[in-house]
Amino acid sequence: MKKIFLIAVVSAAVFNATAQTKTKAKTMPVKAKTAASKPAAKPVTLKTKIDSASYAFGMAMGSNLKSGGLETINYELLSKALKDVFTGTKTLMSEQASQSAINNLFESLSRKKFEPAIKEGETFLAQNKTKAGVKTTASGLQYEVLTAGTGAQPKATDQVTVHYKGTLLNGFEFDSSYKREQPATFGLNQVIPGWTEGVQLMKEGSKYRFFIPYQLAYGARGMGNDIPPFSTLIFEVELIKVGAKEEGQ
Repeated sequence: MKKIFLIAVVSAAVFNATAQTKTKAKTMPVKAKTAASKPAAKPVTLKTKIDSASYAFGMAMGSNLKSGGLETINYELLSKALKDVFTGTKTLMSEQASQSAINNLFESLSRKKFEPAIKEGETFLAQNKTKAGVKTTASGLQYEVLTAGTGAQPKATDQVTVHYKGTLLNGFEFDSSYKREQPATFGLNQVIPGWTEGVQLMKEGSKYRFFIPYQLAYGARGMGNDIPPFSTLIFEVELIKVGAKEEGQ
């Protein structure tokens, strides 16, 4: 690339020199204009504590944004927003809109980074829904009945006690109440949407396998170190009890 650029520059120089030679006899010599030399930029110095801290704030902000996947930013608007807030000038957007803009940007960056995981999940679910025994709800949740129970059926506002294990599509097991040898009790409206919807389909004594798209799981954020963003999850859930956990259980 550098070689091509050099050739282009040299060619342009040759063309200009040739043109000047051909027209030299027809035109009066004109004194060449020299470009005004710009004064050298003064080096920035940190004279006060505010100077040092201000520059440090910029470094910290830049490092965080860059590590988050941002490759560039509108420096003028960033500076204007800082100045508007500090001077009490009316900002160009509300606090809610600003948070939404930040979330949308980083979600798009994350989505680009984890595009292979998104496609893997979509491909898996498209193939899985064609398998015998697998049912798909309107939301995209897929489930398979392993054992059909006959007991009480929960509502979204109920507490439930369950045994479960969760895995990624590659088979990695990120959680298991079986391994802890202790079932879990929680409000059904306090868990991921795929669980809230899926466990309501069950009756006490049932065991289901759920295939949960990322939109009904932990979405673009993921969860901790074990569940990456945009992960499709597989859960085996055994519904032990509907209602508050009894003492001693």
